Amino acid sequence: MSRGRTALTAVAVLAVGGALTAVLLTRTDSSQAADAGGPTLPPNTAKVTQQTLKDTETADGELGYGTTSTAVSRSAGTVTAVPESGQLFHRGQTVFSVNDKPTVLLYGALPAYRRLAVGSEGQDVLQLEQNLAASGYTGFTVDDEYTANTAEAVEQWQEDKGFEETGSVELGQVLFAAGPVRVDNLAAQEGAPIGPGQNVLGYTATTKAVTVELEAADQRLAKKGAKVTVTLPDDKTAEGVVDKVSTVVVPATGQDQDPTTKIEVIVAISNQKALAGYTSASVDVTFTASERKNVLTVPVAALLALSEGGFGVEVTDGTSSRYVPVKTGLFANGRVEVSGSGIAAGVSVGVPK
Repeated sequence: MSRGRTALTAVAVLAVGGALTAVLLTRTDSSQAADAGGPTLPPNTAKVTQQTLKDTETADGELGYGTTSTAVSRSAGTVTAVPESGQLFHRGQTVFSVNDKPTVLLYGALPAYRRLAVGSEGQDVLQLEQNLAASGYTGFTVDDEYTANTAEAVEQWQEDKGFEETGSVELGQVLFAAGPVRVDNLAAQEGAPIGPGQNVLGYTATTKAVTVELEAADQRLAKKGAKVTVTLPDDKTAEGVVDKVSTVVVPATGQDQDPTTKIEVIVAISNQKALAGYTSASVDVTFTASERKNVLTVPVAALLALSEGGFGVEVTDGTSSRYVPVKTGLFANGRVEVSGSGIAAGVSVGVPK
């Protein structure tokens, strides 16, 4: 490629939310510099480096126990027992009572929403039978059908828990949650009257997690199962995984504002010991949107816009230089992935002063 016939332009490339914007700046061709009696080599150089390139972004997060869910009363009456804030509950334990009738914690993703009796079928029946079996009750097949054998096991369970032995599970007798729960707040007091649908308490998971609220435009960062790094107030770090992603609508705060859509991300931390000493705290969460392993990279400032289209770099051996077309890949942290003929780790390329 003749330097005398090739017009080159320095290019500044900005990566914003995954979109690339090229800003062209004037750079004099080497042959023109030579004609003017100036130097023929680039003013500065940088090495082509082989590395793992990561497109990362850091967002504010709150360390706590994740999303708070609400437990409500299913009947009218008087609250006769409530737990203490912070109390933990496991499968089979009574969480609260109305009219001296307990609501028992069972594990399951589907909330209790109906009365279960012989003839009922569905996921909630399967959840109930799984919990009965895990608690030692036998004589039935664990599936999604509520049979007479299921009813017999339920009667035994009801006798043990102090319910009337009907063989049917009434709405309000069980609280399905994904696992053990921690009482986050109380909305009702012992001795207070309560009606159907009224809040009794709020509960969370028992393990600490980080909640991050992202802008809708940053949804690319919120991939379930993606690994993240959490930086704690003491600058120590803990590795985490995106456990749950949901869309939330934030109400308007003024007459001239509209509701906004946010992406709520729950980050699970497997090493809970790393969080010792923190009940709640503001933390930084670093997401990795893209990652390219063992690729060749150069500083973004080394890119040149070629007159015939595309990008190139100025390769130099210290005594001469030539322009080499390159194919670009990931842009991250001021560097860009490149490939092309003559591009290898350790090669020197020109960069501006």
